[in-house]
Amino acid sequence: MSDPLETRIHPSAVVEDGAAIGAGVEIGPFCHVGPQVRLGDGVRLVSHVAVAGRTTIGPRTRIYPFASIGHPPQDLKFRGEDSTLTIGADCQIREGVTMNPGTAGGGLATVVGDSCAFLANSHVGHDCRVGHHVVFSNNVMLAGHCQVGDYAILGGGAAVIQFARVGAHAFVGGLSGLENDLIPYGMAVGNRAHLSGLNIIGLQRRGFSREEIHALRKAYRLLFALEGTLMERVEDVAAEFDQHPIVQEILAFIREGGKRSVCTPREAPGTA
Repeated sequence: MSDPLETRIHPSAVVEDGAAIGAGVEIGPFCHVGPQVRLGDGVRLVSHVAVAGRTTIGPRTRIYPFASIGHPPQDLKFRGEDSTLTIGADCQIREGVTMNPGTAGGGLATVVGDSCAFLANSHVGHDCRVGHHVVFSNNVMLAGHCQVGDYAILGGGAAVIQFARVGAHAFVGGLSGLENDLIPYGMAVGNRAHLSGLNIIGLQRRGFSREEIHALRKAYRLLFALEGTLMERVEDVAAEFDQHPIVQEILAFIREGGKRSVCTPREAPGTA
């Protein structure tokens, strides 16, 4: 039986001098690991994985063939400045995934949290911030400078425009084109995507109580009613649901704002 703390590097792999390799790392056939890469304990590069740049990969993360991790950003303004890509522990990064480090225009850092799953051919652009327990289905495209909250799920082929924010526990439907900020616990579908309700199934699966979901439903209806402005409705909901932390989380997300508008429902038929 092999020693779980033994580092195993296939003879065909290239690990450049300077790379930091933790205990129990496995580097499979035809992988390439650059001189500034840091691999945490128990990381596994299955085969044909290329890891470059100032990239740090957390313990027990597994990366599958033909993934390109940490190569220069796909930003024509990039001039080779030192920037980083940090990936958390216990992630699954499947075939053909690409992740890029940051740029001078975005803080020089791309950060991915723990226990995330990136399915085949998905992409994390430069200067993004991705939380913990996030799922990207196949072919998801996350442009530069985006933020994705904990437990968010992006369906297959979804595209998120640069600088957009996806809140915690939100769901973006497959083949959707998201060009606005999606509130926490919200669900967006379509091209261009609109807010289609709350991610009720996700809330139930993660153990939110019936009372919490009921409060979210009521707050959602008030937030996206047709009367008044959005910010006026935010203040009304804040007063009524001051004892509901998950409602307050949505309100904080809206108040914080960003470079994109908030994704809203389609207008009801016959409304102006």
